[in-house]
Amino acid sequence: MTRRELREHCFKILFCTDFYPAEEMGQQLENYFLSPEEEDVTPEGKEEILHQAGLGEEDRRVVKERAEKMIRLVPELDEKINGVAEGWKTKRMGKAELTILRLASYEMKYDDEIPEKVAINEAVELAKKFGGKDSPAFINGILAKLV
Repeated sequence: MTRRELREHCFKILFCTDFYPAEEMGQQLENYFLSPEEEDVTPEGKEEILHQAGLGEEDRRVVKERAEKMIRLVPELDEKINGVAEGWKTKRMGKAELTILRLASYEMKYDDEIPEKVAINEAVELAKKFGGKDSPAFINGILAKLV
């Protein structure tokens, strides 16, 4: 599994945290790995796989561990985001954008193997794929302030 694939799996799991009670997260993680493959066609007409959780045991363990760490740190990550997001509190942000910001903030602060510039670039790429048309600029601006 590539880092980008790991990041996308963590994004999808982290995205779910705002929709389910904390006590259900264990079951939601298990459901995530059992969900069927999902694909779509890009505006350019290219087929792309949006979701494929058929991972091996080791990859599942890595995704689950990383996602659980991020979930535990959500209050701290939100505090840091709120500290730099002028006029935008996390409660007002779109769920996809907030999730991307949480993930990138985690990578920037807690993952020494990922340079800040890479975390920002990858967050912008996630915003292009999962966010709205203004999401990449919004994500880039907030993360630049965090640095």
